[in-house]
Amino acid sequence: MSSPKPLIGIIDWAKSPLGEPECTAERAVIGDAAEVRRFLCSSDDDFTDEICGADALIVWHNTPIRAAGLARLRQCRALIRNGVGFDSVDIAAAREHGIAVCNVPDYGTEEVADHAIALALALCRQLFPLDREAKQLGWTIRVEPRLRRLRELTFGVVGLGRIGTAAALRAKALGFKVVFYDPYLPNGVDKAVGIVRVRQLDELLRQADVVSLHCPLTEETRHLIAEREIALLKPGAFVVNTARGAVIKKTAILDALRTGRIAGAGLDVVEDEPLQTAEEAATPNLIVTCHAAFCSVESKLEMRATSARIALAAVRGEPLENIVNGVG
Repeated sequence: MSSPKPLIGIIDWAKSPLGEPECTAERAVIGDAAEVRRFLCSSDDDFTDEICGADALIVWHNTPIRAAGLARLRQCRALIRNGVGFDSVDIAAAREHGIAVCNVPDYGTEEVADHAIALALALCRQLFPLDREAKQLGWTIRVEPRLRRLRELTFGVVGLGRIGTAAALRAKALGFKVVFYDPYLPNGVDKAVGIVRVRQLDELLRQADVVSLHCPLTEETRHLIAEREIALLKPGAFVVNTARGAVIKKTAILDALRTGRIAGAGLDVVEDEPLQTAEEAATPNLIVTCHAAFCSVESKLEMRATSARIALAAVRGEPLENIVNGVG
C-alpha cells in the first residue's frame, strides 16, 4: 500500500480571508506532489489535528502563530509566511522545534512602493479634502496651505531595502530631494542609488517633508516613531507607513494629527489594525488603506506561487528559499 501524500496546509485569516477555497495558484505549482488544503483560523488556537499533522504550512498575515501552536505541529518542516513580514510568527520558538520559517520578500516590491508614493502624492496635493469639497458642490480650496510643490520637498526614506529603494527612486523621478536612513547598509549605497544618506534618524526627521517608512517590525523598530520622534518633525510634515503598523505608535500619530502637530499621515498599516473606534476613524488629515499596499492581481499570484514553491521544496526535502530563522 502506498503511503499517503504529504499535506501542505494553507492558513487563511478567518476574519478576512485573502486566498480562495480552491487554492488554484498553489495547486498549479504543487501538482500531485502533496495534498493542498485551506483552513480558516483566527489564531493557532484554531489548529485542528489535521493542521498539526501537516508537512508544511503557508500562512497569510494577521493569523498569529505562537510558541504553543508551534509546539503542536508534529512533522512540519517549514512555515511559509505568505508575504514579506514575519512578525506574526514566533520565529525563535519555530527554531527550537526545528521548523524553518520562510517569507516572500520580493513579490510586492512594485506595488508597495507605488502605494507609498500614491499616499505621499495624495497628501502633498490634498486629493481627498479637495474631492470632498467638490462632491459637496463647493469649490473652495480650504486646504491651500497644505498644497506643496514636490521639487521643493525632501522625501525621507527609513529603511532602504527592496521596497525602500523602489520608493526612493520613484520619489527622485518625481522631483523630490531624497534622503534615507538605514544603519545596516554598507557605505556607498547612496552613491549607487543617487540619493543622500543621513546617519541618524533624528537628522532625517528634522529635514524631511515626507517621511516614508520601509523597515521590518522588530524589537528595535517597534514604536520607532513615537512622541519624541514626532516632535522633531516639521509642522507641515507628512508621514507615510506601508511597512508594519507598530513601527509607529498609534496614539502618538493620532494625537499629532488631532492637535495639528503634523499636516497629515497616510497609513496603509496601523498598530492593532484595523482601526478600533469611530474616534480613531474620525482623526483629521488621515488616510488609511486597509493593509492593501501589497495587493494587486499580479502580486498576489506571484506571492502565492512563491510560497507554494517553497512548500513543495519542504515536502520534497529540498533546500528552502528565504529562511528567516536560521533553520536549514
